[in-house]
Amino acid sequence: MLKIGDFSKLSRISIRMLRHYDEIGLLMPKSTDSFTGYRYYGEDQLPAAGQITALKDMGFGLSAIGEILKSYDEPEKLADFLSVKRAEIQAQAEETAHRLLLLETAIKRLRKDGTAMSYNVTLKTLPERYVASVRQIIPSYDQEGMLWHILVKETEPLNIQDGDPCYTLAIFHDSEYKESDVEVEVQKSVKGSYPDTEHVVFKTELPVLIASATYKGGYDRIDGVSEAVANWVRDNGYDFNGHFFNIYHISPHETQNPEEWVTEVCYPVKKK
Repeated sequence: MLKIGDFSKLSRISIRMLRHYDEIGLLMPKSTDSFTGYRYYGEDQLPAAGQITALKDMGFGLSAIGEILKSYDEPEKLADFLSVKRAEIQAQAEETAHRLLLLETAIKRLRKDGTAMSYNVTLKTLPERYVASVRQIIPSYDQEGMLWHILVKETEPLNIQDGDPCYTLAIFHDSEYKESDVEVEVQKSVKGSYPDTEHVVFKTELPVLIASATYKGGYDRIDGVSEAVANWVRDNGYDFNGHFFNIYHISPHETQNPEEWVTEVCYPVKKK
C-alpha cells in the first residue's frame, strides 16, 4: 500500500487533486485510516491514474472522464469518445485559426492605415425573411426614395405587419457603378401573407452570409465603409457572392437629421 504522498510522486498527480478525485468518486484510495484520515493507494491503481491524466491532457473534463473510464476496456466505445472529442477540438482549432487571421489582418491594416479600424466589419448570416419588394430602374442612386414611396403607397391598403425584426434594405443589382438608369430593389420584412400589387412583390428571401459594417451618419460615408468591408473580404479569405445592399436601421423615415441615421453596409460572401 502506498501513502498518498508516495502515490502522488509515482502518479505525478498532486495530493490536492488526489483528494479531489476521491471526493468526486473518480479515483478513491484502497483504504482510509478511520483514526488519522490517511489515505492509502494500491500500486495497481497507478494505471487508472495514468488513464485519468491522459484523458485530461486530451481535453476531457472530470465528469466525462468518469464516464469514459467505465468503457476503457471496450476499444470501440473508447474510440467513439475520442472521435467526438477530436471533432470538438478540430472545430475549436478552426475557430482559433479564424480569430488569428482576423487579428493578423487587422494589425496589417492598422500599420498600413491608422484609420482602418474606424469601421468594424463582422461576418454573420442574415436569416430567412418574408419581404415586400419593389425593384425598378431609377434615374440615379439618390432617387431611391421613389421606390420606398411606391412600396408604402401600394401596401397601405393591405395593413401589412412589420417583420420581427423588421429589416428595411436596398439591394443594388447593377454589376458596376452607373451614373444613371440604375437597378435598385427595396425590401421590407413583413409578417403574414399578402397578394402582390401593381409594383410590389411579396416573396421569401433565403438566408445569406454577409460581411457587414454598421455606421452612424450621412450616406456620403457609404463609399468609405464599403471600402473597409471590401478590404476585409479580400484579407480574410472570402469571395463576393451577390449584390451588395444596405440595411437602414435608422433612416430618413425616422429622422431628418443625417447624423442620427444608422446604416449597415452588407456584402454577400462565400469562403474561398
